[in-house]
Amino acid sequence: MTVYRQGEFWDLCRGPHLPSTGRIRSFKLLSVAGAYWRGDEKRPMLQRVYGTAFAQPKELKHFLWVREEAKKRDHRRLGPELGLFLLRDEAPGFPFWLPRGHALYRTLEEWSRGLQGRAGYREVSTPILMRAELWQRSGHWGHYRENMFTLVREDEEFAVKPMNCPAHCVIFGSETRSYRDLPLRLAEYGQLARYERSGTLHGLLRVRSLHQDDAHIYVEPEQIGWEIRSVLELVDEVYGTLGMSYEIRLATRPEDFMGSKEVWEGAERDLADAVHASGKELVTSPGDGAFYGPKLEFHVTDALGRRWQCATVQLDWNLPERFDLWYTGADGQRHRPVMIHRAIFGTIERFVGVLTEHFAGAFPSWLAPVQALVLPIAERHVPYADRVCHALQEHGRRAEVDRRDEKIGYKIRQGQLQKVPYMLVVGDREEVEGAVAVRSRRNGDLGMEPLDVFVRHLDEEVVRRDLETR
Repeated sequence: MTVYRQGEFWDLCRGPHLPSTGRIRSFKLLSVAGAYWRGDEKRPMLQRVYGTAFAQPKELKHFLWVREEAKKRDHRRLGPELGLFLLRDEAPGFPFWLPRGHALYRTLEEWSRGLQGRAGYREVSTPILMRAELWQRSGHWGHYRENMFTLVREDEEFAVKPMNCPAHCVIFGSETRSYRDLPLRLAEYGQLARYERSGTLHGLLRVRSLHQDDAHIYVEPEQIGWEIRSVLELVDEVYGTLGMSYEIRLATRPEDFMGSKEVWEGAERDLADAVHASGKELVTSPGDGAFYGPKLEFHVTDALGRRWQCATVQLDWNLPERFDLWYTGADGQRHRPVMIHRAIFGTIERFVGVLTEHFAGAFPSWLAPVQALVLPIAERHVPYADRVCHALQEHGRRAEVDRRDEKIGYKIRQGQLQKVPYMLVVGDREEVEGAVAVRSRRNGDLGMEPLDVFVRHLDEEVVRRDLETR
């Protein structure tokens, strides 16, 4: 820590300070809160005063607008309100997924599975609990143990896996491999657990229980560039579909690293070359790499212009060596593969949190937990509403019926508050004609349509993954 002086004011902080505040024209104190010293709940509680300052009033005005809008979009508030998830003291850092939230979660997971299947990935599942010996061999015991949940049984120590890479190395090394088997792309969506200090937990954005659209790719050295470019194409498809731009940062060798500097420098060059060969720009983030290899971090921009670190791609020469992995090359000799770690969403929990705030909970119809809400006008219309709902479900659409004994105006308002893309009002006329009166979350009343026509329109939206409803 350092001490900075500004006139008569002495400040204990990392700094640096501005040499002068003369250009500041607008400032505002924002809040006061307690904060543990260095984020450690065992250390003293300090008082923290938050404020902001800008050179121009319009900049402050924009900042305050974004701040208020961010409050409205806060996924910690929207999650319970929209029936997505719960965060409870009974399991700090471990989300409870509710039916609607789990539907959103599974939609993302199934989309990822489809993309990876077409790209040649093979899905595996590995144990959640493994002996300490495995983590010692991988290097996590020495470099990451403080972030792992461990336990002892029958005088033997185990750890809940915080990542999948060592287990995938076990799979690779379980049989003889040939250069013809490479690239070998192993994917897994299993549960992980990482110990995060209670003072750092933050909704879905910082959790202890997580899942990744995780994959590890084993390649020959000459395949590195092509394979990383293929991963970049996947990143483009995912974030392009969601209408989100991103910045790529190259996180280089940290102080606590495994292997030689020469290997690290070569891996950093390989990552940078692959990005530049894809026609993309790159900025450097010194010292932020993982302990086993450098990585590309994808910082995604949301609807408010905020950046979130989501996707990662890491290049690793160290784990294949530590696990003594090898393949038989075209020359008949043993060769060491190179390992690429990659996740496109990052953690699915964090990604749901980011998307909830990006869309303000108003998800496009293909992602929405409930795509159509059927609203019977009176109790006698409930059987027809059930048939409409069943027809939608038979087409694979997510639909529900609001059976409450409430006026139709109230049901419509509630559907709007729940941010459902489409509300289908049904009464006598709709039942007679086999139709639905369609209300769009975006554009209001769209009029009456035959049920099969509405289903076709919704199917087309979902297949195209449109970002806007009608």
